[in-house]
Amino acid sequence: MKLSLLVLLSCFFLPASSQKIFGTVFNDKGDLLPFASITVKGSSIGASANNKAKFSFSLPAGNYTLVCQHIGYTALEKKISLTDDLEVSFVLSEQKLTMKEVVVKSGAEDPAYEIIRQAIKKRNFYHTQVDGFDCDLYSKDMIKLRNMPDRIFGKKIPTDDRKDMGLDSAGKGIVYLSESISKIYSQRPDKFKMEIQSSRVSGSGGFGFTFPAFISLYTNNVSVFTDKFNPRGFVSPIADGAISFYKFKFLGTFWEGGKAINSIRVTPRRKYEPLFSGVINITDEDWRIHSFDLLLTKTAQLEILDTLQITQLHVPVGNDIWRTKNQLLHFNFNQFKFDAIGNFLTVYSNYEINPTRKKKFFDNIVIKYDTGVSKKSKAYWDTIRPVPLEKEEQKDYQVKDSIYLVNRDSMMSKRVVDSLNKRQGKIKPLDLFWGGIRRNHFSRTNRSSWGINPLIPGLEYNTAEGLVVNASGYVNTYIKKWKSNFSFEPNIRYGFSNTHLNAWANLVFRTRDFAPGKKLKRYSFAFSGGKRVSDFNKEGSIKPLINSISTLLYGQNYLKTYENYFGSIRFNKRYENGLRFSIDALYEDRIPLDTTTDFILNKKYTYRLTPNYPYEKISAPFTPHQAMILSFNISFKPGQKYIQFPYNKVPIGSKYPTFSLNYSKGLKNVLGSDVDFDKWRFSIQDDKNFKLAGTLRYKVGVGGFLNSKAVYIQDYQHFNGNQAFAASEYVNSFQLAKYYENSTIASFYSLAHIEHHFNGLLTNKIPLFRKLNWNLVAGSNAFYVNKNSNYIEVFGGLENIFKIFRLDFVAAFENGKQGLTGLRLGTGGVIGGSLQTNRSGNSVSIGF
Repeated sequence: MKLSLLVLLSCFFLPASSQKIFGTVFNDKGDLLPFASITVKGSSIGASANNKAKFSFSLPAGNYTLVCQHIGYTALEKKISLTDDLEVSFVLSEQKLTMKEVVVKSGAEDPAYEIIRQAIKKRNFYHTQVDGFDCDLYSKDMIKLRNMPDRIFGKKIPTDDRKDMGLDSAGKGIVYLSESISKIYSQRPDKFKMEIQSSRVSGSGGFGFTFPAFISLYTNNVSVFTDKFNPRGFVSPIADGAISFYKFKFLGTFWEGGKAINSIRVTPRRKYEPLFSGVINITDEDWRIHSFDLLLTKTAQLEILDTLQITQLHVPVGNDIWRTKNQLLHFNFNQFKFDAIGNFLTVYSNYEINPTRKKKFFDNIVIKYDTGVSKKSKAYWDTIRPVPLEKEEQKDYQVKDSIYLVNRDSMMSKRVVDSLNKRQGKIKPLDLFWGGIRRNHFSRTNRSSWGINPLIPGLEYNTAEGLVVNASGYVNTYIKKWKSNFSFEPNIRYGFSNTHLNAWANLVFRTRDFAPGKKLKRYSFAFSGGKRVSDFNKEGSIKPLINSISTLLYGQNYLKTYENYFGSIRFNKRYENGLRFSIDALYEDRIPLDTTTDFILNKKYTYRLTPNYPYEKISAPFTPHQAMILSFNISFKPGQKYIQFPYNKVPIGSKYPTFSLNYSKGLKNVLGSDVDFDKWRFSIQDDKNFKLAGTLRYKVGVGGFLNSKAVYIQDYQHFNGNQAFAASEYVNSFQLAKYYENSTIASFYSLAHIEHHFNGLLTNKIPLFRKLNWNLVAGSNAFYVNKNSNYIEVFGGLENIFKIFRLDFVAAFENGKQGLTGLRLGTGGVIGGSLQTNRSGNSVSIGF
């Protein structure tokens, strides 16, 4: 540790005397040996060779012993005297493993199992051995395309876009290259902070996507990248129950630094379990991890990627304390005609064990970017990086950075502005019907955008208006004087059967209040007004497209609507601590919409058509009236964590649930208002990842009316039902319940939604399902008002069907009696899960 401190201090205070050590690593056959580790003996200071086996780093003048290591090869030490730049090459011999003096009888247990048992016993000790540590981190991330299709979803990729990505005519080239220098702070049990001091992205002034890739086999369950793609994680080869998951084979022993190290091959006992394969090296007698080279594939339930190889080398950093020195993640991706590979290389150094820190050092900032993070010069990077750039990477930086600098310096020139505007091409009239129009306007002082949404996707049909055309657009710009983003959204709706024209608009100002070192505050003002058509259920439980299809084909016009002249003002504010609140004042002059057509494609289903109002609760159209409603919403997610960029913060979630409270007041006689009620709702919701056991999602709530003197059907408590084959929003609706039959003004009700995503558990035992990677999902939805109004449904299904779809079988029980059974098709899985949208529960308009 004294040597580490001496070298570290010298690097800070004597930079002029630093000398460069560079060289190449070969094997004994003369072949290059990529990604070898070169370390100053007695410290964690050093470098990693690149993909071409070249290494380079700087040290102050002095005498050192360099240690070169690579998994599968015998470590080599070289003593050097550093007075000037020095070239040092290493030739490593393949590791010669010696078998221990053991007698392995036929059918007897392999010696590897006893070694693994000892490592399992020591796992938790090494996991909790230190209370905290700091270290320096260098990372280099590279993604390269080996093939790119000419078209994506039938749309041709423009040649200019391919060139901007740095691809050649064959669709090959580096598409992402970045480096970063960071400081890591970690404290048990769960405190973590990463300060990114400098970052460089090829062809960009951005910050990259640096993330803390600490992969530890000392945890029972190993997380790689994000839980979103692999929510179950992967079982460590030295997890408590590892022997029931893996087969182990003793390969032999090698010696390094006077210590015997056991090499063990790791093989999954079963396919389609989240398990590694490869080699793990464990030191003898103290049973710690020395290094490993492990692989994940599709048969290990790896999502998105085809293969992921993880290699790590550990070194001593203190008194009987070892930590990761080098880590390489190498992956392959070959899907949708995209063929890509990537290397994410991380070098850790300058470990400080159990440092003393100030109180409240750890806060809600997990990753923090320095204000000058992307402003370092090329000379800085050439001096500080511990991994030399390969020729391809050098060229990528040179070409893309040159283009970026030219574009940046001329960004405000009239020539560039005209070029950007011209590059968008001409407006095509047919885009009004399909595809829409999207335009950006560039100027020397500002940038704005406007667009018109396509007409055909916005077409609807219902029995009140007949064929409906929705025309809508937007204008977005930034108002520098107010430091606000401004958006204007006009809407026009016309029904061909009732010949009613409705027009309304939304005007929104969004402001982000943030400065480095200060708290984050976001707030917005929204003003809306005009004449519109609204769903009786303000959460809009049925989509207009689904209603249009069900009406035309089956005579099932589930959607019930009314017209209203309205005006609303909404203020929304969001704080850094996870608190959000909003105040909404809404005025509506409500007018019934009568049925004007009974046209459907299949006349035999005409008898199914129902009136355009919630006939289950009211026997005739409601009386026209006015409503002035004041609503207050507050939600709080404790423990919210953030990534802090130089000029903004991004929330990344919390381990705690979200608590929400809503209160609405119907104001009698204000602007002629006829309503008089007090309504409240409280809910708790969260997702909990139980790793191998799956992910639990839930939402529970209670609510009711404190005052119901004058409540019209629009203001009832509606439970989000669904009578269509297409699934409604998960964990917020009832898949077989009728839309309005249980709407209530009761003083108290309760509801619960719960579903468990098994993420491969159980289905990986069924050959067809595990091959297709379809996963089981199950759960229940229920609400209770009283003994005459209650509902429960249970469901089970499969998700991740073609990565997108989810199919459930649902059985419902209403008022204690068995009701319907049915199938519901929705989205769910790796891709489909991200397509699900959350609804806010605020008043919505029908249309685009």
